[in-house]
Amino acid sequence: MRTEYKIFAGVALFLFGAAAVYGFYTHGQQHQVEWVGTVALVISGLLCSMCGGFFWFVARRIDLRPEDREDGEIAEGAGELGFFSPGSYFPFGIALAAAVAGLGLVFWMWWLIALGLIAVIFTSCGMLFEYYSGTRQAEH
Repeated sequence: MRTEYKIFAGVALFLFGAAAVYGFYTHGQQHQVEWVGTVALVISGLLCSMCGGFFWFVARRIDLRPEDREDGEIAEGAGELGFFSPGSYFPFGIALAAAVAGLGLVFWMWWLIALGLIAVIFTSCGMLFEYYSGTRQAEH
């Protein structure tokens, strides 16, 4: 986790620096600060700081992983990482439903937003319960 928090902290520092330069540059060009971009960069820096802080907090409480050590070998990280469904169509369905909801937001069609959100809920539930029902049900 140490690698992750260093990456997020570096990106956060860059974003804070970019916000300062952006605010200074727009003040020099227009004689007033362009607040939308400056605030967006500051908020992005705060979000990266939040993620970096979480990874730093977790890194203090767990043992070093092979990728965090200088003498770590690739073979030490081998093994099972978890279970990933090889033939699930639900992620595509969730993305399609989110795209429908997004189109509804773009054109401000409340019925399309509602349809997309309902589809997101159903496809998310379908992915969540995929191995508890139907042909893929685990046998006891």
